[in-house]
Amino acid sequence: MYLIIAEKPSLARNIIAGIANVQQNEMKKYNGYYQGGSYIVTWVFGHLFSLADIEDYSPTENPKWTMDNLPCFPKEFKFNLKKGKDKKVDSGVKKQFDTIKYLCNRDDVDTIVNAGDSDREGEIIVRLCVQHALSTEKKFVRLWLPDQTPQTIKQALFEMKDESEYQSLANEGFARTYIDWLYGVNLTRFATLKTGKLLRVGRVIVPIVKAIYDRDTEIRNFVPEKYYVISSHEKTNDEFVDLTSKNKFTKDEYQKALEACTSYNAQTATVTNVKTKRDVLYPPKLFSLSKLQSYLGKKFKLSMDETLSTVQKLYEDGYVTYPRTNSEYLATAEQGKVKNIIENISKLNYPVKFRFSKSIFDDSKIESHSALTPTYKIPKPSDLTEREKTVYTAILRRFVAVFCADECIVERSEIKIKVGELEEFTLKGTVIIEPGWTKFDEYTQKDKILPKLEKGETVNINFQPCEKETTPPKHYTIETLNNYLKNPFREDKANAEENDDDEYRAIFEGLELGTEATRTGIIENACNSAYISLKKDSYYILPDGEYLIESLSQLGIIMDKYKTSELGQSLKKVYKGECTINDSVALAQNEIQSVFDLSKDVEVEKDTNIGLYGDVAGICPSCGGKVVRTKFGYGCENYKDGCKFSISKTICSRTISMSNVKMLLATGKTSKIQGFISKNKKSFDASLKLDENNKVVFDFPNPAPPKSQSDKAPAKRTYKRTAKK
Repeated sequence: MYLIIAEKPSLARNIIAGIANVQQNEMKKYNGYYQGGSYIVTWVFGHLFSLADIEDYSPTENPKWTMDNLPCFPKEFKFNLKKGKDKKVDSGVKKQFDTIKYLCNRDDVDTIVNAGDSDREGEIIVRLCVQHALSTEKKFVRLWLPDQTPQTIKQALFEMKDESEYQSLANEGFARTYIDWLYGVNLTRFATLKTGKLLRVGRVIVPIVKAIYDRDTEIRNFVPEKYYVISSHEKTNDEFVDLTSKNKFTKDEYQKALEACTSYNAQTATVTNVKTKRDVLYPPKLFSLSKLQSYLGKKFKLSMDETLSTVQKLYEDGYVTYPRTNSEYLATAEQGKVKNIIENISKLNYPVKFRFSKSIFDDSKIESHSALTPTYKIPKPSDLTEREKTVYTAILRRFVAVFCADECIVERSEIKIKVGELEEFTLKGTVIIEPGWTKFDEYTQKDKILPKLEKGETVNINFQPCEKETTPPKHYTIETLNNYLKNPFREDKANAEENDDDEYRAIFEGLELGTEATRTGIIENACNSAYISLKKDSYYILPDGEYLIESLSQLGIIMDKYKTSELGQSLKKVYKGECTINDSVALAQNEIQSVFDLSKDVEVEKDTNIGLYGDVAGICPSCGGKVVRTKFGYGCENYKDGCKFSISKTICSRTISMSNVKMLLATGKTSKIQGFISKNKKSFDASLKLDENNKVVFDFPNPAPPKSQSDKAPAKRTYKRTAKK
């Protein structure tokens, strides 16, 4: 007997439908599984197992989080059956696992089939169940499904490979699981205990929130600046010819701009070249998940989660291929399948025909799964909800565009105009002559018609200064955030020329932040945690997101794109067999350990350790109460009774440590503290002291005497000022 363990009940139903094409026996339903002929089919509900919590490695009677068992680096990671919110094993989970355990150990079952989703997550979900359930060694094979149509499942049942061939994928999956646990559990507890506010710290969520934080901060602090360009807008042969120089002038260089205009206008502008040719405009590539999310987010304002959940449902219903793909290409071995799909689609009166092209079929740009396409199974309109129709139609029409039998013919024009020997201008225009694939998929560029000019013709010019203003960067959209996460070390390429070699190199090397399979859930988690918000198509940082990033910076937790990409690259090396799971885990442990070591053996003047939330720093100089660590700094516990004494956690961009606050309260003054930043962005060192009103002020010891009488200023103003946040 073959025991097939599917990742979800819906997949189990589709596998049963596929088995019907293999054998005559009907599948009979039992409690938690189906059986018939040579097959038993059961299922899990996604993850039945999760990594054990810290308390399972370091038992304690104290149910509260504590620094006593941090950091936690298990010698061997343990898994437990998934627990509910009450910290007890979910009864439904236990019941289904008991069924799987019984089936795995049945004497008549000699082959167990892993039918998890075809990715690293699905690979380890079923493996964990089998590892915990199986008492004796049995044959273990993999059912790999690019889609869930009965035809594909039938074929896959005859092509199952031994699980050992997917060991590298499993290794990467386990390494990622361990690393994410180490970061999430250790640093979430550390940051929460330090700040007194639950901060969700994760390997991918933090750099995503930080990217939005940095962009919004840049927009908020942006100061527009005026500048000048010189332009000509004059008629030649009753048609306007627009010329704008590449040269720019600052707001203080208006006179220079005028002089440049005089120089240009004194020259003769001559057409040096005119080219017009007919060309074929090729369609865009097929969709990866992120490109589909970008397209639907921009056009229909669907969130990434809405797109993923909808396309996942279409996949489970057999209408589209595996959705969590990072490729926009098809495998060369899929040509026969594609011809079958084209044949079915042509019945819908779409003008499609098969064509082989490197822009469509390219094995070098496929890691695990090909691009998103429809399958041969075409739904009726009544089978789909409105949102499902929107998503399915987008995938279908992109496929039709790529394999459209009618070419899109355009006329491309180029005119070069030289103004004396000062500058040469190039005008480009494109006009669609025959629409071809653009009837089925969007082509957003409008026709640009150039004026009718001949080579050697003189063009009328009248250059004038034109005032412009610099604009702030734009908020991240679904499209631009996706582009950034796929390769965070490349500038936005939304409007750049198509060349995706660098993008796929970044994906295969692990430079991306998160993966197609995980990013959507992580971004949704950031939204649910009130770190960021999505309004229409743009992401914005929220106060809790600002608090998260600023607090982690103060705590010395560096989780930017560089650290995350370094870990991502180590995971890819595990997949390629270039390093072990333990090597990758050790890299994460070293990074985490450095956070905990940061506050040890640090000189007082460089200290930034803010202690733990609720720690007592000393006696309040105003009322005699206790000064304790709060979420925002240090404050008197008698605040509600009217005492307003407090010390900010950050002064002039410098974190004020617990040891410095203790010294300040005990002696009235700290030693010299290094690294304050002034308003004009200059670094300075100073002590802090309490003035006669118990306000915290700067103290600059031994200031240099003024050079002249005119340089003198009141001592209070020059050498002693209130320390503000």
